[in-house]
Formats: sequence, C-alpha cells, structure tokens
Amino acid sequence: MADIVASNRDRLLQAAVEAKTFAYVPYSKFRVGAALLTEDGEIIKGANIENASYGGTICAERTAFVKAVSEGKRKFAALAVTTDVASPIAPCGMCRQVIREFCSLDMPILLAASSYMEKEDGIRESTLGELLPFSFGPEDLEKDRG
Repeated sequence: MADIVASNRDRLLQAAVEAKTFAYVPYSKFRVGAALLTEDGEIIKGANIENASYGGTICAERTAFVKAVSEGKRKFAALAVTTDVASPIAPCGMCRQVIREFCSLDMPILLAASSYMEKEDGIRESTLGELLPFSFGPEDLEKDRG
C-alpha cells in the first residue's frame, strides 16, 4: 500500500489543489479541496459546498467520499486535504468519522498548507488513527452486548 501512496503523492496533492478551485463558499469564504486515492490508483476529488441553510453544507472530504462510495469504490489508500490557509488544516470531527467508516486507522492523510510547495513544513503527514484516537467504527457494532 505504501508504494501506491508514494508513487501517487504529488498527483494526489495536486488533485486536492484542483478540487479546491470548485469550492462553493459564498458564506465562509473558506475553500477546501480533498483528493481521495483508491487502492487501484484512481483519484476522486471533492470540494466543500456551502448552503444558505448551514446544516446543508458538506465538507470537501465528505464530498469526495460520497462521490467515491456512490460509484462503488470502497477501498482507499490515502487522502489529501488543502485549504487557503498558510498552515496545514485537519478534517473536522464529522469528516474524521466518515473517513473512519471506510478506511483503516493506518491510512495516510496528507494535510497541505496553501503554499505547501514553497515550504519545507508545508505538508503534515498523519494517519486516521492519529486524527481520531479511540475511534468507533463498523466493527464495534459486531461486538457482544451484555
């Protein structure tokens, strides 16, 4: 799995930047782009889409997962996320839980600053397990209750 991530790292980060250009953010003006790498090397992009009824807003990460899962893709190798902020920003709690539904705890998550190519520390590499410790996942529903 590490090979597919390493060989697609630049392409994945660039896809997240491209996705950000399609963000619909008339209220917050906070653009986010996400790019999801499938185990077979396909990249699915997502952007945040805001709504006047704020609860209808969907984050970039969830947009990418909804697109992928609705097309039958359920095995993922990595995720990249970027914003217009000068430092890396991590997914919100709701997105972390959605990621947890479909990904292993050791899946790489690349958090890229807006100017990540110009800065030595412009990319923070993490894993889902680091971002969501002591998480609840689908396997927990199979545990004995008593």
